[in-house]
This record gives sequence, C-alpha cells and structure tokens, in this order.
Amino acid sequence: MTHYMELLATNQPWHLIFFMAIPVILAESLVATEFFVVFRRLNSGALRGWNKWLGIAAGFYFLGIFLYLMITTVPKISWRGPFDVIAVGFYLSGVIPLMGIALQELGVIGKVSASEETMIAKGKTVDRRMQRHFVLLTVFLIVAHIAMIFGMLNPALLTGKGGM
Repeated sequence: MTHYMELLATNQPWHLIFFMAIPVILAESLVATEFFVVFRRLNSGALRGWNKWLGIAAGFYFLGIFLYLMITTVPKISWRGPFDVIAVGFYLSGVIPLMGIALQELGVIGKVSASEETMIAKGKTVDRRMQRHFVLLTVFLIVAHIAMIFGMLNPALLTGKGGM
C-alpha cells in the first residue's frame, strides 16, 4: 500500500479521523456553503460568516497537518514508487489552496486597495474575491481527489510484482 493509505490505516481510528475525516468534513462543508455564497452573491450574513470561518479553520487545520507530516513522517519515507510520490505530494500540496483561502478570509491577501474603492460600488472587487475563493477551493478539491485516487492504488502495479 502507499504511504498515504498506510498513514490512514495505522493508529485506527485516530489517523483516519485527524488526517481524513476532519479535513474532509471542513472542506465539504466549505463547498456546501460556497455554492450558496456564490449563487446568492452573499457578502455578509450568517451563511457568509460560516463560510468564512470554515475557510479559516480548514486552512489552518491543514497547515497543522502539513507541518506535522513534514516534520515527523515525510523525512522517514522510503518511497514505494510513483503512485506513492503522487499520493503524498498531492495530499500535502492541499495546504497551498486552503491557506490561500484562509489568508484571503483574514484579509492578508486580496485586500481592497484605495484605488479599488470605486470598484467596490460596482461589485467588481467582491466578484474577484469570490472568484479567487472559488478557484482555490476547486484546486484543493482536485489535488485532494488526485491524492485519494493514487493513494488507493497498489504501488506494485507499476512493477508487475503485485497480484490482483
């Protein structure tokens, strides 16, 4: 099995909860609220607030996972082939879009500049922020699914040593 699956399979059920269940629940909840925020073009309100909180929580939670794995697990890995590298690499790369969402929600990136003040009245700046948020979330979903798909493959498939 890949290191991705091994990580989830060891120390049951805790690794599965910490490395899969919590991030997936946060991300899927963020996706669900994102549909309503984008469709209704919500700039405020309870649902937008929940969406914002989920984006910040998902970003920083995954940053914690990333740092933990980079310090404790990745340096010890003896790679089991390309599927293993792809699965672990894509899983860890999920920190980039999720932290992008968190930093945008905190106003660290994507701030409204003085020159954009006039655009706010026209809603263009809000549209750009929504688009960036949506794109980052989409990128996270893509890399997470690539990690899951390659993580479930038997690394021996490429060497011809694995049985069916």
